[in-house]
Amino acid sequence: MIRGFFRLIGLLVLAAGFVFLVYDGARSIADQALRLTKLGEFWNDINQASQRSFLSMIDADAPWLRAGVKLLLDQPAWAVMGIVGILLMLLCRPRRPLIGYSRN
Repeated sequence: MIRGFFRLIGLLVLAAGFVFLVYDGARSIADQALRLTKLGEFWNDINQASQRSFLSMIDADAPWLRAGVKLLLDQPAWAVMGIVGILLMLLCRPRRPLIGYSRN
């Protein structure tokens, strides 16, 4: 049941990544220049206080992780969401049936 829940979350995150891909594509066509929404910008638009508190927590607890988080937040939102969604769906997929054995 937990596996199915994480597959659903993965599918929703993958769909959100596709929505961001279409949104960035439409903005790029309208502006006649490449326009990408960064994950940090999207998070900033949703809730700026949580992003600041998360970054201050990273600075206090694990300053060595700051560069990795900064790199992740500078990536396009559609790419990060797409990769996370695909990973969740692949890692939580149903097991292959055993050949010649019954699971009853």
